[in-house]
Amino acid sequence: MITETSSRGPGERAGLTRAAVIGTASRLLTERGGPGVSMRAVARELGVAPNALYSHVRDKDDLLDAVLDASLAGIRPPRKLADPRAGLTTIMKQSFGTLLRHPELVPIFLARQGSRGPNAVRLGVAMDALLARAGVADPDQARLALITHAIGTAALVRTDADAPLSIARVRRLFETSLGWLLDGILGHGSGTVRD
Repeated sequence: MITETSSRGPGERAGLTRAAVIGTASRLLTERGGPGVSMRAVARELGVAPNALYSHVRDKDDLLDAVLDASLAGIRPPRKLADPRAGLTTIMKQSFGTLLRHPELVPIFLARQGSRGPNAVRLGVAMDALLARAGVADPDQARLALITHAIGTAALVRTDADAPLSIARVRRLFETSLGWLLDGILGHGSGTVRD
């Protein structure tokens, strides 16, 4: 009689999943900020040896990229992409809202120069389709300008009482300047920046 045994590879302890690793890193980032997230800290929280994490993430950069990408999961492009301006506005307002709710992500987005995971790719594809529909000749540059604007404006947010700009004011500034940026991008769709 042959019986099947479930053998686990290194780091695949019961209950340790990629989702658990990323969720724990996200929580630590919220609680302690970027410096509080290390492979050792995440492993300690999960009750495993640090090398157990390497079955789920390559290194700390991969872990941070996964945390950033997970933060983008709730951003939904409009289903009907008929109006490029409205679609881009929706995506960018949702992205900015995510950054306002999770300001601890801003320095990580800046340090990692954005996100590279499947959610980032999904949003990039949707933005590129909207930009192409609007006749923008270089959607990569336009997308980069929009993303940089959202991250850069979110970096202005401070939550201390002495902050010169309230979160509400920063949100209004973002929405107004997003309109200006979209006017420029969509009004001059053939313009490109040379390296």
